[in-house]
Amino acid sequence: MTNNWIDIKNSDVILVMGANPAENHPVSMKWILKAKERGAKLVVVDPRFTRTAAKADIYAAMRSGTDIAFLGGMIKYIIDHHLFFKEYVVDYTNAAFLVNPEFQCADELNGLFSGYDAKTRKYDKKTWAFQMDEKGLPKKDPSLKDPHCVFQLLKRQYSRYTRDKVSQITGTPKNKLLEVYKIFASTGRKDRAGTELYAMGWTQHTIGTQNIKAMSIIQLLLGNIGIAGGGINALRGESNVQGSTDHGLLFNSLPGYLPVANASWVDLKTYIDKNTPKTKDPKSVNWWSNRGKYITSYLKALYGNSATKENDFGYSWLPKLDEGMNCSWLMLFDQMFNGQFEGFFAWGQNPACSGSNAGKVRKALSKLKWMVNVNLFDNETGSFWRGPGENPSDIQTEVFLLPACSSIEKEGSITNSSRLAQWRYKAIDPVGESMPDAEIMNELYFRVKSLYRRKGGMFRDPIFNLTWDYGEKDTKGKVKKVDIHNVAKEINGYYLEDVIDNKANPPKLLGKKGELCATFVHLQDNGATSCGNWIFSQSYTQKDGKIINMMARRKKTDATGLGLFPEWAWCWPVNRRIIYNRASVDPLGRPWDPQRAVIKWNAVKLDPNTKKPGVWEGDVPDGPAPPMADEKGKYPFIMRADGMGAIFGPGLAEGPFPEHYEALECPLPANLMSGQRINPTMKIFHGKTKDSVEDVFASCDIRFPYVATTYRISEHWQTGVLTRHQSWQLEMAPQQFVEISEELARTKGLKNGDKVSVTSIRGKIWAVAIVTSRLRPFKIANSVVHQIGLPWCFGWQFPADGSGGDSSNLLTPTIGDANTMIPETKAFMVNIEKA
Repeated sequence: MTNNWIDIKNSDVILVMGANPAENHPVSMKWILKAKERGAKLVVVDPRFTRTAAKADIYAAMRSGTDIAFLGGMIKYIIDHHLFFKEYVVDYTNAAFLVNPEFQCADELNGLFSGYDAKTRKYDKKTWAFQMDEKGLPKKDPSLKDPHCVFQLLKRQYSRYTRDKVSQITGTPKNKLLEVYKIFASTGRKDRAGTELYAMGWTQHTIGTQNIKAMSIIQLLLGNIGIAGGGINALRGESNVQGSTDHGLLFNSLPGYLPVANASWVDLKTYIDKNTPKTKDPKSVNWWSNRGKYITSYLKALYGNSATKENDFGYSWLPKLDEGMNCSWLMLFDQMFNGQFEGFFAWGQNPACSGSNAGKVRKALSKLKWMVNVNLFDNETGSFWRGPGENPSDIQTEVFLLPACSSIEKEGSITNSSRLAQWRYKAIDPVGESMPDAEIMNELYFRVKSLYRRKGGMFRDPIFNLTWDYGEKDTKGKVKKVDIHNVAKEINGYYLEDVIDNKANPPKLLGKKGELCATFVHLQDNGATSCGNWIFSQSYTQKDGKIINMMARRKKTDATGLGLFPEWAWCWPVNRRIIYNRASVDPLGRPWDPQRAVIKWNAVKLDPNTKKPGVWEGDVPDGPAPPMADEKGKYPFIMRADGMGAIFGPGLAEGPFPEHYEALECPLPANLMSGQRINPTMKIFHGKTKDSVEDVFASCDIRFPYVATTYRISEHWQTGVLTRHQSWQLEMAPQQFVEISEELARTKGLKNGDKVSVTSIRGKIWAVAIVTSRLRPFKIANSVVHQIGLPWCFGWQFPADGSGGDSSNLLTPTIGDANTMIPETKAFMVNIEKA
């Protein structure tokens, strides 16, 4: 989230697209209702009339997979009616930047941008660059009239997205489009704020990243980034999903979103050079210019005294990706399916049900020699070998179950969608032989180390040089019991030497050797500091010799009245509750909306650090520099090298502007917006043999005429591993079901409660039909298109008698977003028949 859960209450208009907060994120719904109490309007755009929609002031139905068409129409509406916040757009975004004159938009190239290579299915982005002046800075036209400026290119790109065209594609009536566009565009004023809430309904598409990019453009046009009640706010589906990605869960990210090393980056200097953006603009903070400090401090946290300047701080011990290597979820299971892996740790997951194209995933598991399943319960993944259609004697995979304890049986932190890190205490001891994850990792580490010691092996240095000072050790050097506070302290970081600010007069001691770091601002690139995750530096610190777990704080003070609560737990970075908050003020530091002032510049108050006049008040600002109009002022978007919000985004795979493409599987023979039907850069999987059926797909196929989507429900947790074992949970939602419209039910001769078969070209499941008015047919290009909905929380393994049905992911395809590779499970084609 750019903002936070509580801040939703400050919004005037709340747009929910790609999410269902009332059922899946009830904490957010609390604050949505608080906003409505003070007059805010709730707008819900969803294929289904959900419980969230039941509280909406405006509900608009939309066919799954057509969000960019819907949002592109809003961009056109905002521009055509001059509803954008011009001061914000000119001063704080790249709308005025001039683009290479050779750049061509999708309207000129029938759905493609300039530079596309059909053979490689990639873009040469040479023409996507900005024009530069003699100082090496982007050329600008503040009037926004130059035909090559970003604003004019944006206007041209979305000139095709008329309400007639958008309605034909999305199935949303034109009057509903206008209603949504009007109310949300009304927030492009200084005294209005609009926010957007999304979840997997936006991300799990082949154009998922561009869905969010399209909304980011809208929010930048309206001046809704950095302000109270604004933002782009991802609703994480689990209370620590944010924390897991923060700490390097993804294959291409180290903790703190540092890039994973590439094998071609031969040393630390090369790594830093390749990953540190540069700018010649003195007003740009360009915070990623500190990359060298963060990666060096991370290496010191990993390898301690073994990491020295002479050995490149142990950089060679880091695991590396080969050039072009993609280790995302879909790729891993595709490689597993093709016999490229011997072993697999399934840690806190259930891919046999949660994985897209689950039939392929289950076959992939059978190609392994061994698998370790770390979970609270046995599940469909751990027991795949005895699942439907499997013959255990034909499967070589040896499966081990390591029982893990639940969150209430261990101590530690969670970081929620608000970037808020909160410390949780253990309520009860672990049950039976179950152990906290940290203890399981501790056992694994020392056993692997012991094997290396006894038998030798390749690449032993990363194991033997790893620091593991997480508790008291026995006579053999093994940690007896992990002290999770020691882990949190390592993440925060230490001063390994006295750190002195030599620019101050007189020089100032920033931190004493051996103490916990006070902030990531103090991290060094010379080995004088360690830090396991730079964005969490300050989360567990010390002041005047007193050690403070900032995540454990529970004070309810709220001086601003906005719900920032700065002394409740701790929020990364540096306890900032709303990021890019310098964009909430004008270039002189005055809040756009004084009634919702996130920060404001006080030019006469003494700064306690510099002892000079001029200080920010309110939330922790995006840096201490004075407002932009000041000679020493800085741009607001500090993480970007140019300091500006990116309306034009040349970093994405399929284009610098979002363009509507259909899902891999869709009901239309062609894209009504252009000649390019699907995302031209997405990874398409093909079976290794002509008889392979795992990676097939069927679009505009009369055998599979209905659009399907998947979703979560309140009664079950993810794939149901934690809830299907609880009789009271199972009673509320005992079986796989499918929601269908009354119109489709009449067409198919189905009634409520009928057992039906749902099939795609990849698989088949049974489900109980729920005939409902929550779904309605769409009119798409003069044709009627039906959509159905399926939850993905069921699996064959429990209930033990099989009465719950199986996973709806047996139907979904192996296809993913061109940037993130997240699977497309929200739009695919199926058939439905009475069983």
